[in-house]
Amino acid sequence: MEQPLYTAVKVNNEIELCEISDLECKLLIERALLRERISYYIRWVKPSFFRRGKSTCIICVNDSSKETAENLVRSVCDEKGYPVKFLMRRAQNEYL
Repeated sequence: MEQPLYTAVKVNNEIELCEISDLECKLLIERALLRERISYYIRWVKPSFFRRGKSTCIICVNDSSKETAENLVRSVCDEKGYPVKFLMRRAQNEYL
């Protein structure tokens, strides 16, 4: 059986932009990304034994919008004083 051409090509151009633990900060960042029409997804981190009860998420964006997204996150977090950890690494997609 012949496979379509696109099944042989793997596209992985998402990066893990930042890690956030404050849910209010996450909402503000989401609104800013949507306002600028930047595509993103959120990956929730499983809490470790020592971090029970603390929700942490990683915001991932396309590599082509990395600089714009980083500037947005910095402006939102600096303005409100939220802590954010920038990761800037390739996303580890489990579906590929």
